[in-house]
Amino acid sequence: MNLNITGRHVEVTPAIRDYVTSKLDRVIRHFDNVTSVTVILSVEKLKQKAEVTLHVRGKDLFVESDDADLYAAIDSMTDKLDRQVQKYKQKQSEHNHESLKHQVPEA
Repeated sequence: MNLNITGRHVEVTPAIRDYVTSKLDRVIRHFDNVTSVTVILSVEKLKQKAEVTLHVRGKDLFVESDDADLYAAIDSMTDKLDRQVQKYKQKQSEHNHESLKHQVPEA
């Protein structure tokens, strides 16, 4: 898995990098098919913004969050991403069960 963390008008310190990595590890633990993750941290006037694009096989999941505090924006972003990953994983498992249920055994 490739992890790319970019800062726009913000310096990505080792502390921020470690914080983002630890938060994303929780999300990636739920889902093994992650190929790459791109995180963009930015500042726009008084808003701290965190965006993530998660590339999985067959789909890209995108989440963004803004807050007054960068760490709060990262927390909110990972919570949203976790919900999206679980929803996508549930759809994938339901799709696999549906295809098995519709197969007609040959006589």
